[in-house]
Amino acid sequence: MKLQTMTLVLESESGEQQLQECARVAVIWQGKELWLQPVDNQLMLGVDLAEDDVEYANLLLRPMATNLVSVELEMEAADTDGLVASHVHGPDCQH
Repeated sequence: MKLQTMTLVLESESGEQQLQECARVAVIWQGKELWLQPVDNQLMLGVDLAEDDVEYANLLLRPMATNLVSVELEMEAADTDGLVASHVHGPDCQH
């Protein structure tokens, strides 16, 4: 499987922009890591699990036409056996 990358535009408060290539990027918001990554022809936004989470959501954005995207919300049960906590993201990981 070929690893997909995306180009980020990082902008400082002064308006200076830098381009950065990456496979995944996270924003820490309200103590949670919100991950953005390309998956096939869509972008997936997901959140890393905390110990007490019973479910989590992935938001999938798909381009439809000029200025139009479809949005799909996927709710999934959290792994209560602790397997998710030991998961290491690697080049073959799709989440």
